[in-house]
Amino acid sequence: MYLAWKELRYSKLRYSLVIGIMALVAYVVFMLSGLANGLSNGHKKAVVDWEASSIVLSSDSNKVASASVLKRSDIDRVDASQKAGVGLFSAAIHPVSHPSGSSTTNISIFGTSASSFVVPKVTQGRLYERANEIVVSENLLAKGYKVGEHIKLGSDTTTFTIVGVTPATTYAVVPVAYLNLDAYTSLKYGSQPFASASDKPISLIAVKGKSVTDLTISTSKSDTKLTALSMDTFVENLPGYSAEKLTLSTMIYFLFVVVAAIIGIFMYVITLQKTSIFGVLKAQGVTTGYLVKSVMSQSLIVGIIGVGAAFLLGYLTSLGLPSAMPFTVDITQWILYAAILIAVSVVGGLFSIRTVTKVDPISAIGGE
Repeated sequence: MYLAWKELRYSKLRYSLVIGIMALVAYVVFMLSGLANGLSNGHKKAVVDWEASSIVLSSDSNKVASASVLKRSDIDRVDASQKAGVGLFSAAIHPVSHPSGSSTTNISIFGTSASSFVVPKVTQGRLYERANEIVVSENLLAKGYKVGEHIKLGSDTTTFTIVGVTPATTYAVVPVAYLNLDAYTSLKYGSQPFASASDKPISLIAVKGKSVTDLTISTSKSDTKLTALSMDTFVENLPGYSAEKLTLSTMIYFLFVVVAAIIGIFMYVITLQKTSIFGVLKAQGVTTGYLVKSVMSQSLIVGIIGVGAAFLLGYLTSLGLPSAMPFTVDITQWILYAAILIAVSVVGGLFSIRTVTKVDPISAIGGE
């Protein structure tokens, strides 16, 4: 370690360049990680906040909530004390009078009973009590909306009143709103007639307190075929969730290989330039093992300094990002990635070992 530090202090510019490149690559890793976590949370946060243990969909939906169509009567077929029928719909919200500051934006709408466990507690106002009342997530307030404002959803002519605000959350990377099931049916199906209220459609049934293996669903030939999913399986099948997660994760893993290559190439070139110095040291009795440890220590120090700088820069960057950007810092994951990057930089240093071990003292110092 002593020799490694002496070399680093002597060749400041050379090793500063290596550390700088290491820091930039590590910075990209941390930023991609934050973006991946932000997009992941943006897709699922609202449904994860339900704290449901199981989700029931129609069997022909291919495990996708937006493709699932159930009836309200199907809720009674699920044997659970805590269950909620939920209708899912996407629409654009816009103010009726287009006041200054309010803008049209896309939202995810959940239709369900105001007393069900899936509805978050309101932080402002109250829960909806009528079909023309709605509660919105707090992240819509930044768009200029507020309690008491009259809004419309998509092309529907009904005027809704915002009566409450819930904590900020998202589904499909857009803000969330809750309203009752009758309003949901009217929004999605218009004036389409239904034989009875029990025949009106919903998208899914959320169950709390019972796992998939413990859940019992009654069946008959005339009933819709239902399938129960664990919360993890349901989230994995959210549209775009797995594809985005896999893409960004692959980019991060590829950058680990890039780090190993960068450190390996730089340390190899630097080691070649020091062949004569290693020869002199060996002629003076310095062991090959000591020189190898010195090279590996340099790789370790470069990794620690570069990754440490990137970690700090990444965290400071996250504080200045706009709230609309889906970015989430997972400190535990960042620490894990930092450890991997440092380990990979040490692995990159292994490419120089053979050069060190092959140095012949007499040849290196110009002897015959």
